[in-house]
Amino acid sequence: MLVLDRVIELVASFLAVVVVLTCHEFAHAFVACRCGDLTAKYEGRLTLNPLKHFDLIGLICFTFVGFGWAKPVPINPDNFKNYRLGLGLTASAGILMNYIMAFLFYPIFLLLLNFMPEIAFLTSFLTTLFYMLYAYSLSFCVFNLLPFYPLDGFRIIDAASKWHGPVYRFLNNYGYYILLFLIVESFLCRIIGSYIPFMNYMNILGWVMEFAEKIFGFPIRAAWEPAFGVPFGQIWRSLLTW
Repeated sequence: MLVLDRVIELVASFLAVVVVLTCHEFAHAFVACRCGDLTAKYEGRLTLNPLKHFDLIGLICFTFVGFGWAKPVPINPDNFKNYRLGLGLTASAGILMNYIMAFLFYPIFLLLLNFMPEIAFLTSFLTTLFYMLYAYSLSFCVFNLLPFYPLDGFRIIDAASKWHGPVYRFLNNYGYYILLFLIVESFLCRIIGSYIPFMNYMNILGWVMEFAEKIFGFPIRAAWEPAFGVPFGQIWRSLLTW
């Protein structure tokens, strides 16, 4: 039974990652085209075909670690009708798409959890799938707000700032390596933490993501959970519980 539960979890996790990453990158491509840059369209990225968007390492990291990335959508900011506005909107599109997805998937998860009859393994699979669609959508939204190249948070800074000083250059030059270090460090802390609990407190990226997801997830929970009988006071207390 434990093996079957693990298989259900891995399959649901993989499918959730496919949906979350594909919609995220499609949003970038769509908004870039609307802002005047057709590079993504010409490169075949204005599509919901997941094979066009996957980065193998990023997909593996996301499926097994919970943090990852897709292949960046190619853009040429010089083609935007308004350079900074186009760059900012394109960078923000994926983040906004994932937050909207989290907002829409959460009530479906609650419906399945509370009202779906027990049907062999189907109930467990669908409940797990839609919870992961919610959790990964929110996680990817928050993760991409980190200000490290090549994440969207860095691109938003790039669009908003006219002055590219030493901090910007540091994040541009070393952001990718910092990101990989944080992901590997988080993964190792999780593995070692199952044997040495103290290591769970050393999980830097885990602490940042947990804090941010509670903040960003609070409006979603506050909007939907009272409709399913969860008192607002309980939702508020969960925000303050660490």
